Amino acid sequence: MWSPYVKNVKSLYKRACRLVEAWYDRRDVVRYELTLLRAKFDANACVVDPEEKKMLVKRGEEELFLKQHWHLRKFVNSPGGVAYEREVQSPDWVLDYWHPLEKMQYPEYFARREQRKIEYVKFWTKMFSPGGDNGGHCDTKPPPKGRITEESTKDKDEDDSCANQKHYY
Repeated sequence: MWSPYVKNVKSLYKRACRLVEAWYDRRDVVRYELTLLRAKFDANACVVDPEEKKMLVKRGEEELFLKQHWHLRKFVNSPGGVAYEREVQSPDWVLDYWHPLEKMQYPEYFARREQRKIEYVKFWTKMFSPGGDNGGHCDTKPPPKGRITEESTKDKDEDDSCANQKHYY
C-alpha cells in the first residue's frame, strides 16, 4: 500500500506530464520536456524529511497551477471526451432476432440463454401473477376490456366496497 505522500507525488507527476503534452504538439519536444520533468522529480527522490517533502509537493502544485494550460487535452473515450459513452449498448432482446444460422455459431450460449428466459418467465409469473404466491403483489384481477357506462356503475350494490368504481364490459 502506498503512503499518501507517494500517491500525491505520483498524481502530481502524472498531471504535470499531461500538462506538458497539452503545451507541446510535436512528439520529440514532448519527450524532451518529459525527460527534464522526470529529472526534476528524480532530483528530490532521496528527501527523507517529512516537512521538506510536504513543501516540495506544495511547491510542485503551485508550479502546476501557474503553468496550467487553457485547454487541456482529453482522451476521446474518457469522461469529458467527445466520444465518451457514444457506443450504444444493444439491448438483450436484439439477440432474439438473430438468424438461426447466426445462433448456431454459439450453441452453448443460446441454449443457456433460452433456459434462463424460461426461468425468468416462471419467476415473473410466480411473483406478479394474480393469485400466486407473490407476497401481496397484484392481488386484484385486471379489469375486463370494454367501455365504461353509467348503467354499469348504477347496477352495483351499495353494500359493495367498490360501489364508487366504474365497471368495464
